[in-house]
Amino acid sequence: MKALSQPLSDFQLSLAVKTIHAGGVIAYPTEAVWGLGCDPWNIAAVNRILELKQRPEAKGLIVVAGSVDQIRFLLDYLPAEQQQKALGYWPGPYTCLLPDLQKQMPPEVRGRHSSIAVRVSDHPLVRALCNASGLPLVSTSANPAGRQPARHSWHVRRYFPTGLDRLVPGQPGGYRQPSKIIDIVSGQQLR
Repeated sequence: MKALSQPLSDFQLSLAVKTIHAGGVIAYPTEAVWGLGCDPWNIAAVNRILELKQRPEAKGLIVVAGSVDQIRFLLDYLPAEQQQKALGYWPGPYTCLLPDLQKQMPPEVRGRHSSIAVRVSDHPLVRALCNASGLPLVSTSANPAGRQPARHSWHVRRYFPTGLDRLVPGQPGGYRQPSKIIDIVSGQQLR
């Protein structure tokens, strides 16, 4: 992961966190592309992201965390072997499908699936957003369905001239491909 060219200022981070806590939708750089994010338990914000992306709810969304502690509530219900497997991928560009055995994530985030897609990021800005907000965040690519993911902030502005509450300044990390998706139960790589 390459370092950010300029770290996010405390003021910019504070504005982003206030936006998230107020139920807003943000655009922010992730490991490979720009993402759209919000509080995953704020259903109105999640639905706004689905509408902006023209994404069917049934597909589900990825949740990104700044630390394992933020998604521990999902890991604790899994067998030790599956927990260890997931922990071996993080932090980094791996999204793990974790069974949501207690249905702790909203159906709007989980989609038609019984698992939730989770990544513990190694991108400093993503980690800062999650840690400062005290939440894992929805993290889905900042593009309408069927369009190329945004690799620059101007792509985000072009795709979404309205509908976003904040564009968090920064740059995507050094990865060229979206995160790999691993099913923790089967071990199968899905992307």
